[in-house]
Amino acid sequence: MIHTTPRGRRSVTRRGFIKGSAAAIGLTATSGAWAQSGDKVVSLLSWPGHGAQDVIGDFEKATGIKVQAKEYTGGEEMMALLQSSPPGTYDVVLSDAEYVIQLQQAGLITELDAGAYPLDDYWPEFQQFPAQYVDGKLFAIVVDYGFLGLVYNSSVLSREEVDSYAILSSEKVKGKVGMYDWYLPNMMCLSLANGNRPPHDIDGAKFEAVKQSLFALAPEMSGIGVWSSVFSQLTNKESLVMPGVGAWAALLLEQGGVPIKAVVPKEGGLQWTEMLAISATSQKQDLAVQLVQYLTSPEGQVKEATKSAYWASIPNKAGWKLLNEQNPKAAESLEHRLDKRNVMDEFKEGKIFIRDVPKQQSIEVWNEAWTEFKNM
Repeated sequence: MIHTTPRGRRSVTRRGFIKGSAAAIGLTATSGAWAQSGDKVVSLLSWPGHGAQDVIGDFEKATGIKVQAKEYTGGEEMMALLQSSPPGTYDVVLSDAEYVIQLQQAGLITELDAGAYPLDDYWPEFQQFPAQYVDGKLFAIVVDYGFLGLVYNSSVLSREEVDSYAILSSEKVKGKVGMYDWYLPNMMCLSLANGNRPPHDIDGAKFEAVKQSLFALAPEMSGIGVWSSVFSQLTNKESLVMPGVGAWAALLLEQGGVPIKAVVPKEGGLQWTEMLAISATSQKQDLAVQLVQYLTSPEGQVKEATKSAYWASIPNKAGWKLLNEQNPKAAESLEHRLDKRNVMDEFKEGKIFIRDVPKQQSIEVWNEAWTEFKNM
């Protein structure tokens, strides 16, 4: 039996493993950028960290707009909150990319005016990012992202040893493989290991092969659990390697002195993507637009990149430039340097696949396989 624990709050673990705040990055408040609007409040529904003062404090000072943040801990919870809350409860919604089309089809978010946002400042790969659009209309904008592949203990394993997902079945890590308790990233990394590109759109035979690859890892496992368990396993060397986890977790642990690195193996990796949308029932559309404009601006993007909850890559190239000017050490850690190899090279090499829900099977079918694996 593989030990599992209930899925927990991502906010607690992301914050709990940072020692000290991220380096403060100044923002010159410019009254011309966002009009002063007095004592007004805009409601943000998001993953943890985006409504914290280290992200939106300067926006509030510059505009007089108060950001009231409600945090959720999973996409299903986000959908439920939006569908069950009175109209107008939320103004701005931060969502994982795979939920944007569901939000649009449910009538929960409104079409955006592309000309109101700094898409021209974005890297070309993000200007026409498919998940932003539904039927050719803009409904959401990427605010941050990151890659998922393997994280590993660099004091025990070399970079060469983790260049393939094959490390997961190596004798060197037997009984030392950990996982976060979510079927999607783990099974899709194994799908990539099996040569499926993209990993989420596979036929029945390929899905059965992914299941067998997953089940074969049962003897290798040290544990499956919530994020607090993931971090403790990596910190205590109970787990030496984990699939489906990315650089954001490795950076938090490294900041705490734990020798954990992240890598996208040669078979490829996944991209998690967080996007901003405006609620279809918001009664404060003008305030909502201003908040989205700020978070996607160069100044807001620097804050998003180094927020205390978790660091992340950002899509705004002008934001990269500002980050390199204000905090070159953070730019180096995030591989956002403009004068050397950076995270955008992973796109150019065709190694990155946008995380998405299964296409040829139901989510329930994949979850059933995951549950069977956990009970082995």
